Amino acid sequence: MPGLEKILTVLSNYAWGWPMLGLLFGTHIYLTIRLKFPQRYIGKMIKISLSGKREGEGDISQFGALTTALAATIGTGNIVGVATAAAAGGPGAVLWMWLTGVFGISTKYTEALLSLKYRIKTADGMMAGGPMYVLERGLKMRWLGILFALFTAFTALVIGNAVQANSISSMVYSNYGIPHWVVGLIMAAITAAVVIGGIKSIAKVCEGLVPFMAIFYVLGCVLLLVIGYKTLPDTFKLIFSSAFTGTAAMGGFIGAGMKEAVRFGIARGLFSNESGLGSAPIVAAAAQTKNPVRQALVSASGTFWDTVVVCALTGLVIVNSGEWVNGHNGADLTSAAFSRLQWAGKLILSVGLLTFVFSTILGWCYYGEKAMEYLFGSKVVKFYRWVWVGMVFVGSVVSLQLIWSFADITNAFMALPNLVSLLALSGVAVAVTRKYLWEGRLEEEGD
Repeated sequence: MPGLEKILTVLSNYAWGWPMLGLLFGTHIYLTIRLKFPQRYIGKMIKISLSGKREGEGDISQFGALTTALAATIGTGNIVGVATAAAAGGPGAVLWMWLTGVFGISTKYTEALLSLKYRIKTADGMMAGGPMYVLERGLKMRWLGILFALFTAFTALVIGNAVQANSISSMVYSNYGIPHWVVGLIMAAITAAVVIGGIKSIAKVCEGLVPFMAIFYVLGCVLLLVIGYKTLPDTFKLIFSSAFTGTAAMGGFIGAGMKEAVRFGIARGLFSNESGLGSAPIVAAAAQTKNPVRQALVSASGTFWDTVVVCALTGLVIVNSGEWVNGHNGADLTSAAFSRLQWAGKLILSVGLLTFVFSTILGWCYYGEKAMEYLFGSKVVKFYRWVWVGMVFVGSVVSLQLIWSFADITNAFMALPNLVSLLALSGVAVAVTRKYLWEGRLEEEGD
C-alpha cells in the first residue's frame, strides 16, 4: 500500500503539474479575450441569478441550478484548500487563487452555454446535458464523452462523496467525540431523504442551505477582518508583492518563491471553483431558461461567489492573522486563524465546514447520476442514488488517502475532454453570445 500510494502521488503531481495548470489557466485567458471579457456583465449575472421564476423549458429554476452548482463547488477548497495554498505557496498564492476566479468566470460561462445548447430531453421528460453531450453532439466524439462520463461517475463517488463524508465525521469526532459510525449513519439518512427525490429535491434544499451557509461564513470572515483592521493594509501589500516576487523565510514558514505562489494559487483556485472541470455545466443544463446565454451568465456568477468572494475572504483572514508563519497547514492553519474569535471562531468554522461539505455531497450526487445515465440509461439512476447513500456511510468510517490520490488523477482526466470541447467550440460560444448578449436580445427565447 505505501508503495502504491507513492506511485499515485507521483502520478497526481504530474496530472496537476504545470502543463495541466497552464492549459486550464490559458483557457481562462483565451476565452476571456475571445468573448470580450464577460466579467463586465457581473451585475447582470447576479440580477438574473436572483430570479426564481420559471423562464423556459427545464427541470429547475435558474437560481436552483446556481445554488446546486454552488453547493458542489463551495466546500473544503474554500476553507482547507485556501489554507493549504497559503502555507505552501505563501501569501502570494491568495492573489493567484483570486485571479483564477476572475478569469475562470469566462470558462464557466462558456461550458454552461455549450451544455445548454447541446442538451437533450430524455424519454422521461427530464433535461440532460454537460460536456459528454457537448462532445457527442457538438464535436461528434461520443467516445470522448464516454470517457468524461466514466471519470465523472468515479470522481463523484470519491471526491464528491466519500472524502467529504470523511472530513465531516473526522471533524465532529475531533471536536465533540461522537463516533465516526454514528455521524455516518446520520449523514446517510439525511442524504437519502434529499437525493432519492432527484434534482428537484436537491435544488430545493440547496436553495435554502447555500445562501445561509455562505452568508454565515462570510460574516464570520468579515468580523475577523474588522477585528484585525489595523494590519489589513500591510496584508494587502504582502499578498500583492509576494505574488510576483516570492516570500522570504520567516518564523516557522519555509519561504516560497513566485513559482510556488503561482502553482499552489492556481491549483487550489481551480479545485475550488471547478471552472474548466466540466462538473457545474451538468446541472446548468437542467435550468429553466429562455436561451443558453441567460443561464450561462447565471452559472458564471457561481465562480465569482466561490473564489472572488469566499476564497478571497478566507485568504485575507489567514494571511492577516499571521498564523501562516507558525508551521500550521491545511485545516490546522484555518483553525488557528479563526481562533482569534475564541469559541465563536470555532463555531463559525465548524458550521461552515459542516454545511459546505454536506452541500458538496448533495451537488455532486446529481453530477454522478447524470454521468451514469449517459453511460447506462435512466434505469440505473435510482440504483446509483442508493449506492451514493451507502458511500456516505463508508466514507465516514474508513481511511481514504489511497483512493483520494487516485480520484485526484481522474479529476484531472475529467478536465481534459471538457477543455477540448471548450477550445474547439469557442466559435459557437461566440456566435450564440453575439446573438443574445452583444446584440441586446437577452430576453428572446431560443435554443
